[in-house]
Amino acid sequence: MTFTTRKTALVGLATIGASVLLLAGCAAPPPEDPEGPSSDYLPCMVSDSGGFDDKSFNQLGYEGLEAAAAEAGTEFQAVESESDADYAPNIQSLIDADCDIIVTVGFALSAATVEAAIANPDVNFAIVDDAADNDFDGTTDAPNIKPILFDTAQAAFLAGYAAADYTKTGVLGTFAGIAFPTVTIFMDGFYQGMVYHNEQKGTDVTLVGYDPANVDATLATGGFTADDNAKAVAKSVLDQGADVLLPVGGPIFQSGGAAIEENGGDIVLLGCDADVFETFPTYGALYFTSILKDMKTAVSDVVVGAAAGDFDATPYIGTLENNGVGIAPFHDYEDKVAATLQGELDEIKASIISGDITVTSYLNS
Repeated sequence: MTFTTRKTALVGLATIGASVLLLAGCAAPPPEDPEGPSSDYLPCMVSDSGGFDDKSFNQLGYEGLEAAAAEAGTEFQAVESESDADYAPNIQSLIDADCDIIVTVGFALSAATVEAAIANPDVNFAIVDDAADNDFDGTTDAPNIKPILFDTAQAAFLAGYAAADYTKTGVLGTFAGIAFPTVTIFMDGFYQGMVYHNEQKGTDVTLVGYDPANVDATLATGGFTADDNAKAVAKSVLDQGADVLLPVGGPIFQSGGAAIEENGGDIVLLGCDADVFETFPTYGALYFTSILKDMKTAVSDVVVGAAAGDFDATPYIGTLENNGVGIAPFHDYEDKVAATLQGELDEIKASIISGDITVTSYLNS
């Protein structure tokens, strides 16, 4: 494919550290330019250690960048990180390539992103899942960073209520990759939804793996890799009687699925960020629902806006009201949940949007 852009392509550069360089996306060319994109605006992205093929968090960010480049009629560059040691070098590689906006994906990249933004005030940055020292009023030490945030506690509240309504053992389970605030926010909402169900229905459902009164004790794998360690952590939750499992941390849901299959029994699995029923159908028979963050649309809108000259540091915050967060369909479990459940969830969603039900999180506590 022929690229018609003033930017220096990253193809052919040596990879930085243990990172993996991805080729520019080939957006559909506009009719007047059959050879390819003609815009000289170059949007770029750095993943966290989960990688762009995590079927979840990073993949959604990548798809948003890809969609934005297609809409803007330009190339894009994306660099994949394998460890936290790659973050700063990967960002620098994109600065060196004259990227106009660099989107970093994940709380873990916060320090490297802020440092790079302060050192390079002429480059725009956006970061997913971190405020980047932003006070949520548009002021920041680095006014060239736009935070892209999601109040996923609101959506997780719905999932927690549904899980509490479904469980047969009365025990829900969860575990994290790393207990970052952008991870435990799922657990906060999930817990609050469960408690609300107990209050409304007189049930006594409990949650293992997370206690909002003792976040430091959150059960975690220590990383965002679907491996034997993550499967062992998932198994430890199942051993405590949980029949609904919520792994929070990119691809670690895959380890949760493996643990459930090995364990056997009537146990269901929840996904995060993406609808994993669609992105990773391997465990389709286990998926109860997924807690969604519309990262693809948010990233795309920010990048397209920046390409059009519309960029500022005011945070984007996804909520139920603006459809930035939500829950996926019950898919194969639609006929297995209570007939009244969806109607109850619709009413709860409306009450959260109206403020009649308050869902707390680090974004609004």
